[in-house]
This record gives sequence, structure tokens and C-alpha cells, in this order.
Amino acid sequence: METRPQAREFPAWLKSSVMYQIFLRRFTAEGTIKAAEAKLPMLAELGIDLVYLCPICVADTDMDKTGWSPRHHASGSEDPRNPYRISDYYTIDPEYGTDQDLHDFVDTAHKLGMRVLLDIVFFHCGPTAVFLKEHPDFVVREEDGTVKVGSWRFPMLNFASHELREYLWDNLEYWMREFAVDGYRCDVSSAVPLDFWVEARQRLERLNPEVIVLSEGERKADQLYAFDMNYTFAWCNRVLASVFRGESPASAARESWETLAREYPQGALLIRYTDNHDIANDAFENRPERAWTHAGMDAALVLLFTLDGIPFLYNGQEIADEIRHSIYKGIAETVQWDRAETEIGGNRFTLVQTLCQLRHTEPPLANGNVVWVDNGAPEALLSFLRETADERILVLVNPTGHPVSTSLALPSAGTYQPLLSAGAVLAGSTITLDAFGYFVGKHE
Repeated sequence: METRPQAREFPAWLKSSVMYQIFLRRFTAEGTIKAAEAKLPMLAELGIDLVYLCPICVADTDMDKTGWSPRHHASGSEDPRNPYRISDYYTIDPEYGTDQDLHDFVDTAHKLGMRVLLDIVFFHCGPTAVFLKEHPDFVVREEDGTVKVGSWRFPMLNFASHELREYLWDNLEYWMREFAVDGYRCDVSSAVPLDFWVEARQRLERLNPEVIVLSEGERKADQLYAFDMNYTFAWCNRVLASVFRGESPASAARESWETLAREYPQGALLIRYTDNHDIANDAFENRPERAWTHAGMDAALVLLFTLDGIPFLYNGQEIADEIRHSIYKGIAETVQWDRAETEIGGNRFTLVQTLCQLRHTEPPLANGNVVWVDNGAPEALLSFLRETADERILVLVNPTGHPVSTSLALPSAGTYQPLLSAGAVLAGSTITLDAFGYFVGKHE
């Protein structure tokens, strides 16, 4: 029998942490680092441990629309500034603020007990990137010398150039050394050679032995040497969405989880999310918060926080924000923070706060094994245990818009004291759940 390799060691606190994505343009009406800093106490109150900022570097202003991505054209924005099409990797875009603003943001986050990750974009750059005149070899060239563009029509960085690698390694060190950031979320990381990230990791650990690096990719070897966490497009973007929209049975989520558990190294961490800036942009008026209903999103969040991996929240999800979030300039929707004062928003905040607290205080939810429990309605019920040597937590989630009542193949006798429950009645080994109901209980 083939033995899976072991993922690299990561800080012990990471497994119990919760991550929050801030996309500045949509996070506040001002769209600035300073305005986002003012909301950090709210995130600390919620229970967030890691905050990651979408790209804050100077965006390219080239108006040649042949260098704009297809979804930029589809957005209707006539402004060229895509935060993922970077012109200057060493300078904060004035749209977001100043160096001092970032210093203050990181300092405030640290005082509140949170760590800060920056979003870096090393697969491609902007067509007028500041280094191109002096370093034309920093981008990939076609045989005729023209710039080769990648999937989004942006120039591809040339990792065959050792000088480019040094430039980018220094860039990673710069933000950590000068601003005390705690790590990075690496955009399209699997399109960048893994050996680049391995060297980057070694250099960053000299500055901060507990640096945290998140791979926006599904390359299975990432966590052997370079990364602490990976995205899970297969599970979060596709399977989970299909289940909560009613297009696939609940069992599809279990089957996908089991497949990924076999494919990734032992102990690998995967982030668990329902929304992010890409989904919020591309879903337009049919974001998951709307498509799955608020009750459906509540159930999905319970699932994300109780499975293994790192729960991940996006821009206003904790108050059930549901409007369109375009990543492009000139499209004005921002998080509707007054929603926090409504019943829906207030209830969601309380739910997420409770989930964060459980994640921090119940060891099985951070460190326990996942043991799936068979049930009599696999098309409508997800049921599993989180187990450590001394404790066990049972999780039951109905991801459908219909009630379900069925039996559970629980491994041993005993009762489960509810930690969190909605529309659920557990009697022995029989569970009855309302549409999108859930139950989280501790074994006694």
C-alpha cells in the first residue's frame, strides 16, 4: 500500500485559526487601508485570526483594451486598474493609501491579536510594469520577441530569469521586513515553478520563522516544502456549490472530500470557503448568499467551520452581505454595513462569532480526525465526527431545502450535548432536520 508523504510542519496555532479576506474596493465606501483599519476591532470581536488583503500594489493604467481580461470587458468598467494586473510591486497604490497606512493597519491588527497576509501576483504583471524597460527579459517572449500573455491576457513573468527571481524574492522580503506582514496569499501559485516558492519560503523563514503562506492552487506537492495551505476549487467552487444549489446529492461533498484526502499529503491544510472576490465578481447578481438562501449559507458555514482545514470568510459575509462585488474600478457597490443592524445580519454575526469561538475552544474541531458517519439519507445529509483521543463532536448538516429524518450509524453509545443547533432534533441514533438544519454536539 502506497504511503502518502507528510506535509511540512506549520505553527500549531494555525489549525484552530479563522481567515478573513478583505477586498479593499468593496470593503468600505472609502476603499482604503485606513478605512479598513477602523473595522479591525469588529473582526477581532468576531474571532478572526488571519486577515488577508487583496493586492495593494500599483495597478497598471494601460488603456489598450487588448491587454484587458475577458471578465474586465464583461464588467462594463472603463477603468484599466485591475488589482491583479500590477505595474509596481514595491509601491502601494495611492487608491488604497500610503506606507504609513499599511504600517498602522498591521500594527493595529497585531495589537488585536490578528496576523496580516498580503496578496501577491507573480504569474503575470501589467503591460507597462516599471521594470520592463531595464529588464525586458523579466517577461516571457514569443519567438518574434513580442510579449507572451497568459490566461487573462497579461504578460507572463519569466522564471527562467534568475534576476527576475531575485527581484521577486526581494519583494517578498521587503513587505515583511519593512511592514512586519506575517505572510502571503499567492495568486495563481501553481503556475509558478515550485522551486521558486521553496527558495522563497527559506528566505522568509529567516525573517519570521512562523511565516504563513497560502497557495491559490491545487498542486499536491505545495505543502511538502513551501506552503502551509491550499485552495480547494474542486470541493468549494464546484462540488459544494452544486450540493447547496440542489444540483448534486449531499453525498457528493463527502465523496469529493474523501478523494482530496487521498490525494494531498498527510496533514495537509485546505481552506474552506463559500465566497471570495472571484466568486463575488463572477456570480454577479447570483452570489451564493442569494442562490443558496441565507439559511443555506448558515448551514454551509457550519459545515466549513466544523470540517478539517481553515475556515475562510469574505468581505461582509458575517453580516450576510449579498450584493455584487466587482473587482473593477468604477463599479460602486460596497459592503452594506448597516445590514448588521437587521435581524438577518445580526443573526449571521452571532452565528459566525459562535463558530469562531467553537473553533478556538473545542480541540476536536481544530485537531480531531474526520470520521464520516453513514446515514439513511446520504442524498440529503452530511454526517461526521471530529475525534481526538479523549473527545468527540458530532456534526450533522442538511444542505437541502427539504426536511430530512433518518438514522445514523453512530459508532458507540452515549448522548451528544448540543453546542450549536438549528431546526434539529437528535433522539438516540435518529436525526430530524429542517431544511438547511444543522446540529453540532459534544459526546458525553
